Amino acid sequence: MESIFALILLCVTGTHVSSSPGPLEDVVIDRYDIPRVCPREVQTGDFVRYHYNGTFTDGKKFDSSHERGAPFSGQVGLGRLITGLDRGVQGMCVNERRKVTVPPHLAYGSIGGLAPDGDVIPADTVLVFDVVLLDIWNTEDKVQTRTLSKPESCKRLVEATDFIRYHYNGTLLNGVPFDSSHSRNGTYDTYVGMGYLIKGMDEGLIGMCVGETRTIIIPPFLAYEEKGYGTVIPSQATLVFEVFMIDLFNPKDDIAVVVKEVPKTCTRKTVVGDYIRYHYNGTFQDGSGFDTSYQRNSTYNTYIGMGYVIQGMDKALQGLCIGEKRRVILPPHMAYGEKGTGDLIPGSAVLVFDIHVIDFHNPKDLIEIKVTSKPEKCNLTSEVDDLIQYRYNCSLMDGTLLYSSDHYENAPITTLGANKVIEGLDEGLRGMCVGEKRVVIVPPHLGHGENGAKGVPSSAVLHFELELLDLQKGVPDGYMFVWLGDSPDPLFPAMDLNKDLSVPLEEFTAFINIQVAEGTGRLRPGMDADGIIKDMFNNQDRNSDGKIVAEELKLKVEEDSDKARHEEL
Repeated sequence: MESIFALILLCVTGTHVSSSPGPLEDVVIDRYDIPRVCPREVQTGDFVRYHYNGTFTDGKKFDSSHERGAPFSGQVGLGRLITGLDRGVQGMCVNERRKVTVPPHLAYGSIGGLAPDGDVIPADTVLVFDVVLLDIWNTEDKVQTRTLSKPESCKRLVEATDFIRYHYNGTLLNGVPFDSSHSRNGTYDTYVGMGYLIKGMDEGLIGMCVGETRTIIIPPFLAYEEKGYGTVIPSQATLVFEVFMIDLFNPKDDIAVVVKEVPKTCTRKTVVGDYIRYHYNGTFQDGSGFDTSYQRNSTYNTYIGMGYVIQGMDKALQGLCIGEKRRVILPPHMAYGEKGTGDLIPGSAVLVFDIHVIDFHNPKDLIEIKVTSKPEKCNLTSEVDDLIQYRYNCSLMDGTLLYSSDHYENAPITTLGANKVIEGLDEGLRGMCVGEKRVVIVPPHLGHGENGAKGVPSSAVLHFELELLDLQKGVPDGYMFVWLGDSPDPLFPAMDLNKDLSVPLEEFTAFINIQVAEGTGRLRPGMDADGIIKDMFNNQDRNSDGKIVAEELKLKVEEDSDKARHEEL
């Protein structure tokens, strides 16, 4: 009957009658402050840690753990406490406050005793304890984990020997905080399962995903046991950690590559020694960003496999196609290591790069030519010194249009080999027939180089679509007129059309025009023909008297011959 009566009293949650217990009565319990959530109640065999004030019924204090600054710790129900208090704490929740009134026969009886602080407790005295429970655990307890949030996809779980970075808030079981990585503005970085952590944390972290938040409850014997930790963690304290997993990797990890998008045609892939231009977004494993080329509106440009970028990126940039998109995950030992870099990337951080390849080339590359359309008859092709007119579209390798002849009223005209256009385009326009169409790929060292040009990025590979519209055969540099076969010999009689032994400008003009018309000679295209002929005439008219005679022509021929011999010597 006594045990049943005690059980009923333990379940009381309201105010009890104020009369003191009689000599044979059981403890009286007033549960005056009960937490809303009580996942666990004290049972026989549990270890507890609690604060208390001990008074007599008249309110006089005889003992207080608060005043000593150290809560009581002990095991319940095994005779290590006075019987009444042993019964009085059973069924308590952490953070519960209750007043336990203990009759003499369940306290110090008819003999009396001494309180822990030395005060005398008279015989047959009723004792009143005001108790607040701080902690509860049992030797059978295990580490408890509860996931609070978790990413939808979790491709990798924490395993023993992994290196992890995580944030945490640490509290005692009653909610009192003792430590937080957030307050230090830095993650806790460590190996798992290798003895660098308390045993319970080593166990509680296993199986977590990056981005997961979980609560880990660790009993004292898997934490800091009887010693505690300094002044922040008392002896035999249960610890509660709320952990957010930032990062994980293993020292044996290599780079991981996830191909997101590959172009339909890929005729060439990157190799060591190539120069690449790519856009990227850089994030940590938890998705937070640390850098992006898009924000700067400029690609990242570098050589591959030559140590200009971190080791993992050097490796990840090999085997890529122009236009390819891929995600690259770099472990710290292939990125910025334990030190990180400045305030941007912390030590031991796994880096995630989403890459989009814009173009690449090799410094030894020549232009690439692909004929897309060509007339059936092609008897005349473009070459150095020819005057040509052509249509073009110029784009980057990702299809971004830079400029086009269609944007202007007239298609451009140029002389090949005269340094009027970039070297690669000049070369790509050679050997074409009128009406021919071709695609020409120009590497940057044959284009606009490292400096780029207006509207053209630095080190950009250029994609030209070309069509030859017109072709006028040219003359070598430095010449205004060339013979297309053997010149008349002797020359002066052929020039002297009216045979009066002198050749004025009008007669000289007529002679040259006859040669051009008959296809035996050619004037420099793209220039005023009359102006060219007048310059030629003035060059032959040695005395500037308005006519050329045989002696002047002879002197000029001899002079040119002597000059040629001198240059050979």
